[in-house]
Amino acid sequence: MRFHRYGMALGTALFVTVPPALADNFTLTLFHTNDLHGRTDQYPYLITTLNEARETYGEGLLLEAGDIFSGTLYFTEFQGQDALEFMNLMGYDAFVPGNHEFDLGDPEQGHQALAAFFAGAEFPILGANLDFSAGPEFADMLGESVSVDPQAGQLYDGIVVEHNGEQIGIFGLSTQDSETISSPGQIAISDYREAAEAMVAAFEEQGVNKIIALTHLGYDSDPSVGNDLLLAEHVEGIDIIIGGHSHSQVSPPRLLSESHAGEELPSPTVIGQAGEYGQHLGVMQVTFDGDGVVVDASGELLAADDREADSDAAQRLEPYTAEIETLRDTLIGAKAISELPNPRHGSGDEHSVRANETALGNLITDAQLHAAQQVAPDTVMAVQNSGGIREAIERGDVSVGDLIAVQPFGNRLTLLDVTGAELLETFEIALANAPGEDGGFLQVSAGVELMYDSSEPPGERVISLNVVQEGAMQAIDPERTYTIATNNFTAAGGDSHTVLGEAYADGRNTIVGNTDWEMLRDYMVERKEVFYQVEGRITDVTQQDVVEENGAQDDSD
Repeated sequence: MRFHRYGMALGTALFVTVPPALADNFTLTLFHTNDLHGRTDQYPYLITTLNEARETYGEGLLLEAGDIFSGTLYFTEFQGQDALEFMNLMGYDAFVPGNHEFDLGDPEQGHQALAAFFAGAEFPILGANLDFSAGPEFADMLGESVSVDPQAGQLYDGIVVEHNGEQIGIFGLSTQDSETISSPGQIAISDYREAAEAMVAAFEEQGVNKIIALTHLGYDSDPSVGNDLLLAEHVEGIDIIIGGHSHSQVSPPRLLSESHAGEELPSPTVIGQAGEYGQHLGVMQVTFDGDGVVVDASGELLAADDREADSDAAQRLEPYTAEIETLRDTLIGAKAISELPNPRHGSGDEHSVRANETALGNLITDAQLHAAQQVAPDTVMAVQNSGGIREAIERGDVSVGDLIAVQPFGNRLTLLDVTGAELLETFEIALANAPGEDGGFLQVSAGVELMYDSSEPPGERVISLNVVQEGAMQAIDPERTYTIATNNFTAAGGDSHTVLGEAYADGRNTIVGNTDWEMLRDYMVERKEVFYQVEGRITDVTQQDVVEENGAQDDSD
């Protein structure tokens, strides 16, 4: 039997061609999506694509691998209820929450928007390593661990569905990354491999030998928190993995029969993922022999943008779009005198918002500090996780839509009381990956001077941290307690800021409540015309030396 090797690159054609007794074979058809991130305007195109796929491939199960929430004005305005209308229209068979489904978690109110999304769903929600039982908003949605009669809007570890006369087991897994990059709050997230092993055992005990893992782990994401390749390698009995989180285009589906070390796996596993933003509908056809072992796999990604929008769905979309366009186009009454870029290394920029001071980061933190000092005048600085800065601001008149695109998560201003030692440790965390990108890299407000050396080992990089106190620039005193401002996500430990999270959990926090983009709006409106630039708030002495050396060489040429 010849299978695709573990180490081959994506896009390599694969077909397993063996001739078992064909009468005993069963071919399962799957359609799948992932990581729409608020792109509700893609559903009319996806619906046309799905209808065409069903005509070509026949009926199949339709699965969604998470991150419906966050990323556009559609989500900001409707908090998932818009997407839900179209998901129900398409007839999804199962959904696993992604990390962004937890973005609206509130320390006091929990996950009201997510609970409302689940309540309106006409499909079951799966999460074998997710425990919603501590959240009272989910109390009426908790189903049994494995259901053979799954109900719409109910939460399960896994379900058994009958499709073309065969029993198919499906379970969900979500990334533990959510603990640091989102706000799960009372939702507990356990080890994905342990949960997967338990689910396979539960299905096999019921005689189910065709098992699908619906995951939001990432195809080849950070191995320390798990990914689909590791899941396939280490958990025996999973036949198919439909994934999300890494935004990977896995086409055709990847069939694994060997481990990374080249050892033959006990059973092959097929992996698929459909990219991002509803640009593609994934199609997968998997053939099983009479013992439930995968013997053939094929499929493709169908480009939704190559199709015409479904007319009924387009009509349903119109009122949503009209409402967000009104919001998007409302001018705030302020003007950016020059562009405020949001550079990233992946876009070819030498500097990155996740590794360097930026003009936009300076503006955002100054707006936060200004708002914080209205209620706590002794606040010495504001810090903003760079992972929460999503878009640039163009030169000219600024609209509400511009600001929400920059800060789409609706995070609230939070004050923290931390010692100088904790503050220094926080910046060591922020600088751990420098000069590489990291969402936890902190932009800082005016009156802060941070000097560090990226050539030193992580944890030993801060050279000096000074802040204006009593009218003069002074070094941070490790023994003194300071009030700082940030967003509630970072304050609660988001983007690996465990030191801040511990202070938050210790009760040394005050949630002021100002929403991030609204603080930015108010600050800009107060100034009418805004001009910001990089001004040396954050300095990497190693990178500075490189720049100076290059400059000296240029001068001599």
